[in-house]
Amino acid sequence: MRWGTDRWRFYRLIGREVARSVRDTYARVSGRPDILARARVTALVIAPHDLRTSDATFADDIYAGLFVFAGRSLSVSGRSPFDYAPPSPEWADILYGFGWLRHLRAADTALARANARAFVADFIAGRGDAALARPTPVAARRLISFLCQSPLVLEGADHAFYQVFLKALGKTARDLESDLRRSISPQSRLLAAVALCYAGLCCDGIQPILRRSTRILVRELERQILRDGGHRSRDPRFAMELLLDLLPLRQSFLSRSIDPPEALLHAIDRMLPLLRLLRHPDASLSHFNGMGATAADHLATLLVYDGALAQPMMHAPNSGYERLEGGRVLVVADVGAPPPLPDSINAGAGCLSFEMSSGPQRIVVNCGLPASGPELRRLARSTAAHSTATVGDTSSCRFLVGGGAWYERWAVTWLSHRIGPVILRGPRDVKAERTTEEGATILAARHDGYLGDLGLVHERRWRLARNGNLLEGEDAFVRPPDAKRGKARHRPQEVAVRFHLHPAIAARGLDDGRLELTSPIGEIWHFGAEGVPVALEESVYFAGITGARRTDQIVLYLSVAEDTRIRWGFARAPARQG
Repeated sequence: MRWGTDRWRFYRLIGREVARSVRDTYARVSGRPDILARARVTALVIAPHDLRTSDATFADDIYAGLFVFAGRSLSVSGRSPFDYAPPSPEWADILYGFGWLRHLRAADTALARANARAFVADFIAGRGDAALARPTPVAARRLISFLCQSPLVLEGADHAFYQVFLKALGKTARDLESDLRRSISPQSRLLAAVALCYAGLCCDGIQPILRRSTRILVRELERQILRDGGHRSRDPRFAMELLLDLLPLRQSFLSRSIDPPEALLHAIDRMLPLLRLLRHPDASLSHFNGMGATAADHLATLLVYDGALAQPMMHAPNSGYERLEGGRVLVVADVGAPPPLPDSINAGAGCLSFEMSSGPQRIVVNCGLPASGPELRRLARSTAAHSTATVGDTSSCRFLVGGGAWYERWAVTWLSHRIGPVILRGPRDVKAERTTEEGATILAARHDGYLGDLGLVHERRWRLARNGNLLEGEDAFVRPPDAKRGKARHRPQEVAVRFHLHPAIAARGLDDGRLELTSPIGEIWHFGAEGVPVALEESVYFAGITGARRTDQIVLYLSVAEDTRIRWGFARAPARQG
């Protein structure tokens, strides 16, 4: 990481986290007893409905000893998966979250039920790494999964296992209640509150937790769900997963004849339209700020609750996303600043990036976030992995990585363990404006992510024709007159404007300097730029359902000394006769 002006911001972050650690230690030593300290789960009352779709073929894999999570696989050869070292941290989170039990339930066989009970018994007996099972998001997912899949686990079980299972539910609920007394991240606090609301509604004996967890849930939803329905992290994946938990939670309140809190109802009503804004015709979400491969069946399930004929909104000013439509063509753009530091663990440096679809086929994409792998995930969050401009071979955001002296590298490691690879600094002044002109939709935006270090402001303008046959764009790199003078800021900067192509798009050069892009659905698009050579280079698409795939990217290289503007465009070629 290039420290520059970020060094003092880095030291302030260290001071804040040290103070937070001291407060947590003091709270554990001197805090009041937990609400659930003496409470005990005595019975299960209801089992919530799990909206996440299931696949019986996964049950066959699990029965064969093959566990495939987060793009990694592990063959256990007849042993318990908890006896092995996880292939990746993300794989471990899924294993210890037990969301995969739903696939065994889909098999609906006595063998699947026995397998599920055996896995749960192995975990309760202490097999596995307790440290991997303890993080708040993992414990919250496990508690919800145990409650949702309790009919699968408990059918045919004896009374002794039933009591052990109830005890495990109570212990996890106590751990989460204890976490709420600590300074955990906002997203973890929200997930813990959701899980404890489930527990309070589904279990007898720990009802006192329902009032407190509902109060925390209301507070966190009001804080974290923005007015346009986006989550404060700007992460579409987190918003989708959260909705998959909030909708059954609403029904669980009703099943117990308890009115759901207004904040829960309002959050659901606001979040569903935003997912439609980010949705492409291929039934997947745009790859912004932590979004990788989309579980299309999960998204389709959610959008049913918004109404089959509901129209997507076009403008999400709080979340920083815009949607442009013309004919069969759709453009979704990221025109927002990075999320607050505690919520930026998956956020990317993709300000002013966009994705473009024509009918059911994606054409321009961002690389998307891979399912696992810290190095690949760090690369996927860089500006170069987005369809936008990179100045000086740097990202428009500064991530918490690297360091100078040994003690700074140690501090980065400690901070990353506590709060994750957050964004330390990013664009602050991000503005966007929509207009129409002769039926065409125009979106203009700017950000100052390169102003402090390189003295440049990036501006971008999209113009989508009404019939969708032409998307015109313009990128401008401007030196504000009030920018500080300095040799580094006025040295010519190398700029690369990138357009990552979907792997299904075949690209080739034409004699006139343009590129021809052929779509599997038979469409042909031409890309060209004014006064700048067009290069076609290799890229990687991390968001594929089957993992990373090779693809191409269009790159425009230029050197910027003073104010510079370049124009480019995607034009659909006329349909060929015959």
